[in-house]
Formats: sequence, C-alpha cells, structure tokens
Amino acid sequence: MLTVIETRQIFAGETRLERVVFYLASFVAILIFFVGLAFRVRKYFAGRPLDLSRFRRKHLDRDLLGITRPVPVSRSIHEIASNGTVSKRNRGVGLAHLALFWGFLGLLAATTILSLDYDVVGNLTRIFGHHELSFFTGHFYLAYNAIFDLAGLAALVGLVGLIVRRARSTSIALDYKRAQIPEDGYSRARMAAGDLLFAYGLLAILVTGILIQALRIDASRFPPYERWTWMGYAIASAMHGIGISSTSAAAIHLWIWWIHIAMALAFVAYIPWSKAIHIMTAPANLLVRDSSATRRLPANNLDHPGYRSLDDFTSKELLSLDACTKCGRCHSVCPARTGGAPLSPRDLILDLRQWADRSAGLSMVLDWEQRPTASGPLVAGGRLAGDVILPATLWSCTTCMACVEICPVGIEHVPTIVSLRRSLVDEGTMDPTLQSALENLATQGNSFGKSARMRARWAKGLDFDLVDARKQHVEYLWFLGDFASFDERLGEISRILATVLRDAGVSFGILFEDERNAGNDVRRVGEEGLFEMLVEQNLAAFAGADFDKIFTTDPHSFNTLRNEYPVYGLDKPVLHYSEVLLEIMETNEGALANLGGRVTYHDPCYLGRYNRIFEQPRRLVELAGCELVEMPRNRTNSFCCGAGGGRIWMDDSVLTERPSENRMREAAELGVEQFVVACPKDYVMFSDAVKTTGNEGRIKVVDIVELVAEATRLVGAGSAGGEQG
Repeated sequence: MLTVIETRQIFAGETRLERVVFYLASFVAILIFFVGLAFRVRKYFAGRPLDLSRFRRKHLDRDLLGITRPVPVSRSIHEIASNGTVSKRNRGVGLAHLALFWGFLGLLAATTILSLDYDVVGNLTRIFGHHELSFFTGHFYLAYNAIFDLAGLAALVGLVGLIVRRARSTSIALDYKRAQIPEDGYSRARMAAGDLLFAYGLLAILVTGILIQALRIDASRFPPYERWTWMGYAIASAMHGIGISSTSAAAIHLWIWWIHIAMALAFVAYIPWSKAIHIMTAPANLLVRDSSATRRLPANNLDHPGYRSLDDFTSKELLSLDACTKCGRCHSVCPARTGGAPLSPRDLILDLRQWADRSAGLSMVLDWEQRPTASGPLVAGGRLAGDVILPATLWSCTTCMACVEICPVGIEHVPTIVSLRRSLVDEGTMDPTLQSALENLATQGNSFGKSARMRARWAKGLDFDLVDARKQHVEYLWFLGDFASFDERLGEISRILATVLRDAGVSFGILFEDERNAGNDVRRVGEEGLFEMLVEQNLAAFAGADFDKIFTTDPHSFNTLRNEYPVYGLDKPVLHYSEVLLEIMETNEGALANLGGRVTYHDPCYLGRYNRIFEQPRRLVELAGCELVEMPRNRTNSFCCGAGGGRIWMDDSVLTERPSENRMREAAELGVEQFVVACPKDYVMFSDAVKTTGNEGRIKVVDIVELVAEATRLVGAGSAGGEQG
C-alpha cells in the first residue's frame, strides 16, 4: 500500500534549462532591486544625520503636558500593524488597505518559507547529507496552504476594494490637478500610469498566483489532502466543472506559472524605482517620525538661513519624501488650497521628491511630472525656495498642521515649509505687509507697531487696577499677546476676562510694557533670528516677575510658550485661559446661569490640533447652559481661520475664498445663533467673515469668556433679585 505524503513538488515539469533561467532571472531582479535601494539609501545619507536625541529620556524633562514627547516605538509598530493612520477619517479605505497589507505580508512569508525549504534546507542536505530533507510536508504543509490561502484572499479583496474605490471616486484628494499651475503647462499622465501599473500589476500577480494553485490541483487530479488548500481547490473544481481536464490544466499551468514568475520578479525589480517604494519607506517613516517637529520647530542648524540644497535636508526628511503615496488627503484638507492659493501639501512633497531624485541622480520609472520647459522640480541649478518651489506657494501656508495630522505615513510638511521660508526671509522675498510687520516686531516688540507703553492701554476701562507681576507676587502671569492687547475690537473682551478673574478671586498680574510678542508666528514665517530675540526679551521679563504659572488668551502664544520656550529655559506651567476659567467654574458650583440658545464652537488650530485642548471650551459652553452644535469639521479635523503662519500679516485678496469665509458658511448651515471662539485672531477673522458672507445679524461671533461673563452676570442678577424679594 502506497503512503500518501501531504506535499507538492516545487518544480513540476520545468526542464533544467528553465530552472536555470528562473534562478538567473531571480538574481537579476534582486540585483536591480538592491541597486535601486542603494541609490535611495545614498540619497538619504546625503542629508544631515537623523537626530536621535528626541528618544532620550532627558529630552522629556521640559515636556510639561506630553504633547511633544516622542512617539513610542511600540505605538508606531501598533499603528503600522493596524493601519491605524490609514484608517483615520476613512475606515473603509483603512480596512481594505489592512487586508492588502497583511495579505501581502502573508504571501511574502509564504514565498520566503518555500524558498527556505527548497533552496536552503533542501540544497544543504542534498550537498552535505545523504538525501534531501524538507519540512514542507504533512501537517505543516496542510496548515501552510490553509493559512496562506486566507492571506491571498485578503490581499485580493483589499486590492480590488481599493481599485474600485479609486475608479469610482470623485474626491478632490485623488485628482492630480495642481494647486499651482505652471505657466508653460504640465502633465501628470506618467503619475497616473504609475498608479495603474502598480495596482493592476499587483492584481495580475495575485490572480495568476491563485490560478497556478488551482491548475496544479486540477493537474494532480484533486488529491484529498489538497482540500486544505481551500480556495485553490474550489477554483480547481469550478475549472474542472467547465471542462478543463487534468491534462489541459497541466499544460496551462506551465504557461501561467512563467507569466506569474515574470510579473512577480519584475515587480521586485520595480519597487525602488516606483511608487511601490512606499511599501518600505512608509513604515520606516512612521517609526522615525517626530511628533514635536511641528509644535516645536527645529532651530536652523545650518551655516546659512534655510534650505538651499539636498544636504540641508535631514535624512528623515528625504525619507519622508519617498514615503508619500499621493493619497491626496493633505491636498483635500489644506485651507490654502481650498481658498484658491497656489499651495497643495501633496504637490509640495511631490515636487521636492522629484527635485531630490534629480539632484541625487535618481529617476522614477513612471512616477514623475512632465513639463515642456525646465521649471519647478525640473529646474537645474535654480534656487530651491524661489525657483523649484515658488515663493507664493510657500507664503500661502497657514501652518495649521491639518496636513501633518491627516498624513497616513507621518510626513511633517510644516517644518519643511518653514525651513524653505527662512531662505526667502534671508533674501527679502516676502509680502510688503509682512515685511512691515516684522520691522514693527523688531523695533516695538509687537506687530501693530505701537509703543510698548500702550500694551496695557486696554485696561483703562476697568474699575480696578491690574497687578504688576514685576512688583507683586501673583499665582498667574497673564500673557495677553498682541491682538488681545492692541486690537480695539478685542479690548472689551480682555476687560471682561480681567473682571471675571477678579470677581472669582484669582491672583493674576501682567507684565505691562515688558511683554513682547511671543514669536510663534514670527518663527513660522521663517525669521528665526527675530524669534530668538523675542524669546530672550520675554524670558528676561519673566525673570523680573514673581509668579507661579502663565496663562494666555492667544493659542499661538500658548503653543510657543508651552512647547518652544522650555528649550530656552522656561520652567513654568503654561495654560490656556479656557483651562483657568474651567477650573474656576467647576470649583464654584452654581457659578453659571443657564443661558440657553444654540451655539457652535470653533477649535483653533494652535489650541486643538497642536495642543489637544478640545474639551475645556466645550465644558464651559455646557456649564453656561448652551446647546452645543458641533461643526462637521471639529477637533483634530477643524478648519483653519487662515490667520496662522503669519498669514494675518499678508495680503489675502488673491484668494477665491478666505478660509474664515469657508468656515462661516459651514457654521451658517447649522442654524446656530452664536459662533464661539477661544482665540483673539479667530475673533478678528470670523467677525470679518460674518459680514463678507452675508451672515451679519444671523450669527454673532463671541469669545468663550463672554458666555462665561453673561452667565455669571445672570447668576448675580438672580441673587440680587432674591435678596430684594
């Protein structure tokens, strides 16, 4: 009686010459792969070394709230394994990609195991032993087929789902139209062709792999144990049912096997020269991403201001350019692109990648943009910031961090934009109004160009004197910022906050004329030297004052004080005024009356996305008894007002729609009475947007402290009425 061994032949029917051809082709494909990979790695090493100091524990000492701590490697691995960043705001795409991801890894593992058994164990035992050994038999073989059939099905379902989604989608994210249109035109047909080749080539490899399995089972006359190869067995049965005999299956199998092998080896060789490189670079980029890079911008550590050449970039930044998958998520959420500005974070990364590849002597097979003349990323020897990336593109950024937040592969666009802006600032290429604001900041310490002695002028309407923190100890030092100090529209709000704090018995004071602009937007404009000067002046003022904590009404100031000043020596806790107000109101039960009314709340970029303060303002709205109607885009998905990154100092008349107008139209659809803000710049931007969108009289822009003050006033009025009764 014959003993049936559950296994299969690795080579079945191929001649010795065909086997030689197979191994020779495999060697060539692997060689091309590693040559391409070597070029990529050489490009990365052309940049500055990766700074690993962020992983050291001592780097965490000044991180007061945990926002700028390094992403733990364990969390990065979990996000890679779960495709968590891909699933963000699009669960369907995330699930499809997860199936493809693990299915692909499973099939890679299957191929590796097969090669290990035949090419390593088999050859070693054949050469050094008396007979060839194999572990590819019995229960191992059965489990192998059952498990990796599941991997093949997962990869196939995931890939088909992604292909169908792309084919049917009308999303602007998948539209390759540029935000900045070159004068001489452009074509991204090769990019689209690269996408199709990648997707349909992978599909063809998967389908032929499944067919090989089914044809082999049919050709071997359906051994009972092959039922463990459940998908292949089912397809083989279907083939046999439509008349494909075992003899025909054997003949077809050989042809399909060679087609499959040719495509698979071509794909291996293609990876480092195409979009497929993201298979390797995306996980690597997620592992080395720096969550602090945007919140706490790196200093200019070059011997010249800003990026000018390939070796000015860090290795990590060059890696992140190759990690981009062109998914377009950053393109769709960018407020600059939405408003008609010539900036798309996606286009910026693709232009820089094409320029970096050309600078390093690399070239993608298909994944690049064509132009009739050498412009943009095709410029040879031009200025990086100015010719490769146009000034108008760089100055359009609001540094809102929406692109960084949504990127599934961990690209940090904002620090790169700021580094390029530094070059523009150095050569004086900027908007005249921005130039004027920077001059005011350098000479007066504020963007309004007013005397420092006028910084506390807003307090003249108070019926009490503000404490001078330079002369008397206070618990809180109130850092107002420029707009809360100098903008006449915000003076009343500053007085309301001061009154609420005084009535609540809070010990607070200000710096009067010693306060300077905190420098958050100065730094993000690219004026690093001026930023450092402002930091030095403010730290000197802090040293001359007596306080325990800092709070500020300005989220922009809050971000730099809380995240960047500790690097220069600040060791005091920094709070946003919504946090202080909430602590007061929750401590004093019944402090707020029930205002009623429908309101919506806008999450400021520098408070929400940057510093993860979402609930405190909402809790204040709730305590005031208002019905909060959430904006469709809220919390980490909030839409920028358009003021950040120095944009509030620049001309925005070229925009087809200001971001603040886009946001106000979104609010108008909610049927709310009040638009609540927690940022002075938001108050200014949205107060204008109410008028320009025709919503004046329908929606009122109010600061969060105005709600609190009104609710406390009603409580006071109720108490007085009760006493009179």
